[in-house]
Amino acid sequence: MHARPSVATAAALLGATALLLPGTAPAAGYAPARQSSPLVIAHRGASAYAPENTLAAVNLAARMGIEWVENDVQRTRDGELVVIHDDSLRRTTDVERVFPDRAPWHVKDFTAAEIARLDAGSWYDARWAGERVPTLKQYLEAMEANGQKLLLEIKGPELYPGIERDILRVLGSEGWLDPVHVERKLVVQSFGADSVRAVHEQRPDVTTGFLGTPAVADLPSCAAFADQINPDVTTLTADFVAAVHRLEGPHGKPLQVSTWTVDGAAEAARVRDLGVDGIITNTPDVVRDTVGADEVSPAT
Repeated sequence: MHARPSVATAAALLGATALLLPGTAPAAGYAPARQSSPLVIAHRGASAYAPENTLAAVNLAARMGIEWVENDVQRTRDGELVVIHDDSLRRTTDVERVFPDRAPWHVKDFTAAEIARLDAGSWYDARWAGERVPTLKQYLEAMEANGQKLLLEIKGPELYPGIERDILRVLGSEGWLDPVHVERKLVVQSFGADSVRAVHEQRPDVTTGFLGTPAVADLPSCAAFADQINPDVTTLTADFVAAVHRLEGPHGKPLQVSTWTVDGAAEAARVRDLGVDGIITNTPDVVRDTVGADEVSPAT
């Protein structure tokens, strides 16, 4: 177990804030204030303080006042969408104990019912024992109840042919493809360019992000299907941010940049000064205390 700040201390530092989705048109009746600091996006929830990609991490981010949450989505053997980062269940559940003869424990080899039996909290800390791997439906329900907004990553799309359509189906059935959610509360991203392109082709109104740091010469081709270019912080430079911002995405708005994964105050200040639009972080309290947050103001 790694040392980490206490949840109570982290939560006490924070207040509520309202954030507007970068790279999309605001809903009717609203006009965004000028963005002077980047959005703060909780990576896999408040994952420095609770087990990643669980409802506990989502709810803790909400209690901290963090509206934007990033997650990872994969598909089970029987077609259920679940929220988990690794393509194996081994690191973040007790699958080796429950199913000792099923190595290497790939998500795609288990049914949703089997995965629902697993403990997804004890690996992190005994106090989180009993946390489960949530389905995407459960995750969306929790975020909706919290009033949160979602940066959804399609994880390993090459492992799950057609997962883009499955994700859009669940988003639609849960009410996340209505104008309010599409305009203000949802971004779908992936490392797979073909996956991002598929989402854009199937739902051109949805804001999309391409994960990685393409060559500057390749940015115009990315701008045909992605509204955001979201690079690893170790690759980030001021020149790259400027090159992204010079281009317009498929919705006719400047491309935006959300970088990952930034956990320290000094690094947060550095990327803020490079001009990024969003910071994806395991420690959203630390980053927000460093960079501040912007408000959404009613139109006048």
